Amino acid sequence: MIDNQQFLTPEESLEVEKALLTSSEKFLTRLTISSLRLLQVIAQDFNIPINDLTSEQIITWMEIDSKKKIEEGKDQGVLKW
Repeated sequence: MIDNQQFLTPEESLEVEKALLTSSEKFLTRLTISSLRLLQVIAQDFNIPINDLTSEQIITWMEIDSKKKIEEGKDQGVLKW
C-alpha cells in the first residue's frame, strides 16, 4: 500500500474549482477523480488490472483497510478519515 496516498492533489482540486460546473457537479468530479486513484491502489494491492476489480474485492479491501486501522491505530491503513 502507498503511505500518505493523496487521492486528489491541491492542483487538481483547483482545476475542478475553476471548471464551469455546479457545486454538486464539482463535488462529483472530485469524488470521481479520488475514486479512480483509490481503485488503482486496490487493483495494485490485489495485483490485477483495474478493469478486473469486482465489487467483492473492493469490499474486501475496504474491510482489510478498516481492520488495519482498528488493530494498528487510526493513522494506519490507506484511507484517512
